[in-house]
Amino acid sequence: MRNTLDTHISSLRSTLNGKVIGADDPRYDDVRRVFLTGLDRRPAAVIRATDASDVARVVTMAREAGAELAVRSGGHSLAGYGTSEGGIVLDLSAMDAVEIDADGRSAWAQTGITAGDFTRRTGLYGLTTGLGDTPSVGLGGITLGGGVGFLVRKTGLTIDDLLAAEVVTADGHLLRADERTHPDLFWALRGGGGNFGVATRFRLRLHEIDEVVGGMLLLPATAEVIDGLVAAAEAAPAELSMIANVLKAPPLPFVPAEHHGKPVVMIQMVYAGGADAGGRAIAPIRGLATPFMDMVRPIHYPEIYPEVEGPRPAFAGGTNVLVDALPAGAGDTILAHLETATAPMAAVQLRVLGGAMAQVADDATAFGHRGAKLMVNVAVMFQRAEERAEHEAWAADVVRAMSDGPVTPAYLGFVGDEGQDGVRRAYPAATLERLAQVKRRYDPDNLFRRNLNVLPGGVR
Repeated sequence: MRNTLDTHISSLRSTLNGKVIGADDPRYDDVRRVFLTGLDRRPAAVIRATDASDVARVVTMAREAGAELAVRSGGHSLAGYGTSEGGIVLDLSAMDAVEIDADGRSAWAQTGITAGDFTRRTGLYGLTTGLGDTPSVGLGGITLGGGVGFLVRKTGLTIDDLLAAEVVTADGHLLRADERTHPDLFWALRGGGGNFGVATRFRLRLHEIDEVVGGMLLLPATAEVIDGLVAAAEAAPAELSMIANVLKAPPLPFVPAEHHGKPVVMIQMVYAGGADAGGRAIAPIRGLATPFMDMVRPIHYPEIYPEVEGPRPAFAGGTNVLVDALPAGAGDTILAHLETATAPMAAVQLRVLGGAMAQVADDATAFGHRGAKLMVNVAVMFQRAEERAEHEAWAADVVRAMSDGPVTPAYLGFVGDEGQDGVRRAYPAATLERLAQVKRRYDPDNLFRRNLNVLPGGVR
């Protein structure tokens, strides 16, 4: 098998516009890395595509060779889906071109561009699309998963601004999918992940959002602050979106020394509107407690992304749940669980949803749970692989405690290596059956399986 794969890889070198990087290449150890540094996998080759024709050649080669194919945009997958042990990694990071139609309020973007780079480029025109909350996340991954970020209540999910996609399917053909052309594929791409092909370009709607009120607010974490924060965010206008992390304070210079290692709430927020209205909307949150740090101010929207990200963790885990409301005493429950966490970094993240996200019909896209009022995302970061089971069990306990019923629906983008249980959590049964039908049409042999996998034969 390996000799056959090596032959296929060798034959690809002369036809590709991009680069084929094998284990004998001095760049190999750098390009095989993903965001989580502990995922030390060794693919047979990393292929850096430069255009859709490269992608089509790689997909065809992987299919003919019977090789595992991992597709990587930003490489942030919790489960390490963007890399492979012995297979082929299709690296899209060199595909970062953007064509902006400022008058038409849209942009064509290759899917290897990062969220931060795309936002900076469109921001030069005072325009933007709501993406995720991390600048180094790839456009391909954040979009196909749904896209819940700093503008989710104002403009909806990222997929709500997806107007068209160019996709290389398992047969090696490049298709354009939109509402009129391959509408079944277009429906599935909007929330169905990377199950149906390799998206090479997206046409995205741009919104006239330039100056906003945004930044970080750091508050001491008490049960009253946590519960009050959720209530205030739910009551706020849809222009305000908030991402709040409850965690033990790291030893940062702006945190008083006596609070190092004690629970704090780190709140990032964006009010997509004027300074005066933004100040009024944010006031109830500011008033919950005396802040340790208040960096919320009028900014240009791209400034919400930090210029420099923190150190990359070795491993990350966790899961999430979408709920209509937190259970009674949620603040106390979160703080009690934080006290039992043994991971070097453990956080319970709260995102109030609704607004524009909930105004799209449930069956308009493959996104599974439009009506959820709140996302509870539990994250752990750690250094040793053997600790995973312990930390994942802690995260699962938090999710169970925060759930408002026996079913724990989830957002695809923050589900880790949960197999078919994760698939069932991400999609209602009717949505999943429809996704399986699209899978059978465009990828009947499940070539695109390095993901939260929708099986052609349906869930097992």
